[in-house]
This record gives sequence, structure tokens and C-alpha cells, in this order.
Amino acid sequence: MSRRGSRAVPSLRGVPGLRGGRDLRWGRDRGSQSVPLAILFPVVLMLVLLVVQAGLWWYARQTALTAAREGSEAARMYGATPAAGAARARSVLDRLSTGLSDKQVSTAGSDGQDVRISVSVRAVSLVPGVPGKKLTQQVVAPVERWTVPGQ
Repeated sequence: MSRRGSRAVPSLRGVPGLRGGRDLRWGRDRGSQSVPLAILFPVVLMLVLLVVQAGLWWYARQTALTAAREGSEAARMYGATPAAGAARARSVLDRLSTGLSDKQVSTAGSDGQDVRISVSVRAVSLVPGVPGKKLTQQVVAPVERWTVPGQ
């Protein structure tokens, strides 16, 4: 026992694992929190990027759906043609589709009774070198026409 101040302090000399009053095992724990963090950080980063990528897919889908709806409304008016609907859908795509590529508008399947507008776009991809997901939205609506009651 050694004396420090007014009270006795036990000496730690000769105790296994201790040298000069320090536990050597504590020195081995340095950086132990870095390993789980190094494993967890890429997983969290991938989850954040996945959420952002899902948001970009949703934006591309909503843009294509809006363009198809606008095109169908223009094409179903009395006296309008499917080509007028396709032009309107392209106009909406040009205005709303920031960053989207592979924009296509189709009126295939339209007839005298119904108008069918399909809009396809490719979403932005966060992964370099990997093309974005291609999304297609389609709207079918009846063509407005004059009818005579009883016929």
C-alpha cells in the first residue's frame, strides 16, 4: 500500500494484466466502434439512395401519366383526332420531363369509339452506366360525339 494524501491506495503492481496501474486489455478496444460503423454505413447509404431512386421512378411515372391524361382529353373532344392528342401529350412531356429520356407517345389502338394514348419515358438512374427504368402509362377514354335520343 502506498500513501497518497490522507488515505491509503492499494498498489496494483504484481497484478496479472496490469502494468503501472493500467489495464492492458483496454488498449485492445481502440477502434472497435469503427468496424460496425464501417459495415453499417454502406448499408444506410444504399437505403438512402434506394429511397431517392424510388422517388425518381415515381416522378417519371407521374409525368408519363399526366401527359397521357392530357393527350386523351385533347383527343377525345368532339371533332379532334388522335394526332391532336399525341401532339398535346408531347407538349406536356416537353414541359414536365426534366431529366427524362426515351420519350415516346403512341396512339395505337385508337378507333372511332375510344382514344388510346400511351406515353413511355425512361427514368433517371443514380447508378452510373446503368440505364433507368422504362415506364409506360396508358389512358383509354371514349370519344365525345353527338347522339340523338332514341337512336
